Amino acid sequence: MLTLSLVTILTLALLLGGGVWIAFALLGTGWIALTFFGSFEPGPILASDFWGASYGWDLTALPMFVWMGEILFRSGLADNMFRALAPWLNRLPGRLLHSNIIGSGLFAAVCGSSAATCATVGKMTLPELERRGYDGNLAIGTLASASTLGLLIPPSIMMIVYGVVTEQSISRLFIAGILPGLLLLGLFMTYLIGWSLLVGNRQGSAGEGATHMPFGQKLRNSAQLIPLLVLIGGILGSIYGGLASPTEAAAVGVVLSMLIARGNGHFNKTIFLDSLFAALRTACMIAFIIAGASFLSSAMSFTQLPMQLANAIAEMGLSPTILLVVLTLFLLVLGCFLDGISLILLVTSIIMPLIEGAGIDLIWFGIYLVIVVEMSQITPPVGFNLFVIQGLTGKDIITITRATLPFFLLMILAVVLLHLFPEIVLYLPQAMN
Repeated sequence: MLTLSLVTILTLALLLGGGVWIAFALLGTGWIALTFFGSFEPGPILASDFWGASYGWDLTALPMFVWMGEILFRSGLADNMFRALAPWLNRLPGRLLHSNIIGSGLFAAVCGSSAATCATVGKMTLPELERRGYDGNLAIGTLASASTLGLLIPPSIMMIVYGVVTEQSISRLFIAGILPGLLLLGLFMTYLIGWSLLVGNRQGSAGEGATHMPFGQKLRNSAQLIPLLVLIGGILGSIYGGLASPTEAAAVGVVLSMLIARGNGHFNKTIFLDSLFAALRTACMIAFIIAGASFLSSAMSFTQLPMQLANAIAEMGLSPTILLVVLTLFLLVLGCFLDGISLILLVTSIIMPLIEGAGIDLIWFGIYLVIVVEMSQITPPVGFNLFVIQGLTGKDIITITRATLPFFLLMILAVVLLHLFPEIVLYLPQAMN
């Protein structure tokens, strides 16, 4: 088992470190494991896994949600959100800094992409917050961390991928992410309020509020949020109202996003084609990685490495709490070098027997895994959100990482709370019964 584990890890590390595409790295690692440590021909297994990973109906939702996000990325929706939210946040400690958190949370709910949320909201809020005298590091930290909620608040591409490869209900995963997403939003905003009262107001770095606006004007500005709320309600309402499957709801979301973009005056033939081809490239990349991870998972099963590893850890007598601590550290290290989807697929192809053996609920583990992936988005050296912020601000990675550290620690606190109170995740899925 030790030899196989070392060969597998070294092969994967060498292929990834050598710049090989992630899907090919997963395929190559599985092929070597089967060739040298298995008793089956890898060719038929590869063909079977590629077919099995490519025709699932649930997987059809993936390109549709990606396409919806690409359309909304070009629709001007983020600008509307900022104008609608800013007047209402004027009296809250932290003022317009909350627009990064709430705006990112709302946009994430319909976009599903952390990087797209970060880029779209940041292009508009960062210059405005700087002009009004807000603390630059806190503006960066709130944007980088809150934009990761696109992975957790449904509809989430990560949850679709996890649900497909672990054969869990995507509908249950979607609804399980709502309360943890609100928990993270609450933690971020609470920290921001505390910082503003204790530090920001005293140092004069809490910035200027928005210009005073009559109540009627506030209501008229808030009407710009109606299309967004209709989109969220149309997607989630159709799923949990029993009117549509997640795949069918994704198609509804694409149509509604086109209507929103058209209403904003940001939809024409060029935008349609650009969004379509961008979604096609992203969806094909994800599907190819899923197929590679499926083959690696089968290779590990045929070599019996996961079973032996699970038995070895079981003999160590680790409690579920200690196991989660070890897994969190392991995943954070992997997250420094892999993107979120690759991390989820790699983990689910290797350690799921450990999770099942420890008696951990797979819906709960899916939400935990997505939050850890969110943390990896703001972890150097391959935190995608850090690169997006660097492109927007020109600041160095060390400065951006330091700005996101408090929010990284809040995410760790959220994981601890979910472990102590698993009902935060499981209450809504159980209520679906």
